Amino acid sequence: MKLVFIGPQGSGKGTQAKIISEKIGFPHISTGDLLRNIQGPLKKEVDNHMNQGTLVPDELMLKILKETINSPYCEAGFILDGFPRNIEQAKELEKITPIDKFIEISISDEEAIKRISGRRNCKQCGKIYNINTSPKPQEENKCDDCKIELTQRSDDTEEAVKKRLNVYHNDTEPILKEYPSIKINGEQDIKQVTQDILEKLVE
Repeated sequence: MKLVFIGPQGSGKGTQAKIISEKIGFPHISTGDLLRNIQGPLKKEVDNHMNQGTLVPDELMLKILKETINSPYCEAGFILDGFPRNIEQAKELEKITPIDKFIEISISDEEAIKRISGRRNCKQCGKIYNINTSPKPQEENKCDDCKIELTQRSDDTEEAVKKRLNVYHNDTEPILKEYPSIKINGEQDIKQVTQDILEKLVE
């Protein structure tokens, strides 16, 4: 089975992709991890883009995905997370391999903003907290371990999240109208979301 997990920022699609991967035994392919851990002849090209802070071009991303998807590692199937992000990418992916289902982890914009804008980081140890959900710091806006002030990433502000959500609605959501998809309520607790996905996969 070949699956793609899609959802707005903060939906938990990456978390669910990992959990479902462990449950059904198919490898979880995160494009972010692929790019960070790439080896071989394409590594230098990827590193150039990442070091400059520019997006890896679709053509290069598809080369990397093709190499991974066609390897024995993915022979039985896979769960792809982070690609495609628009219809054009979906069409190019289809040329490499047909996708059985797109799993949409759906949450409202309000929930996405609440989850992401509440994230805080400790600059010293890297631990991540959330002032709106969990894990919350024991002492307001201070790291439990380092006892220093927590910071917010510039792309986690409400304004930045709204911009990213607009891109998701305009570019990524249209994929779900073109390809077979399953919609899951991502505003439930993690275990319930996992259970709903597993149930839908066997229907």
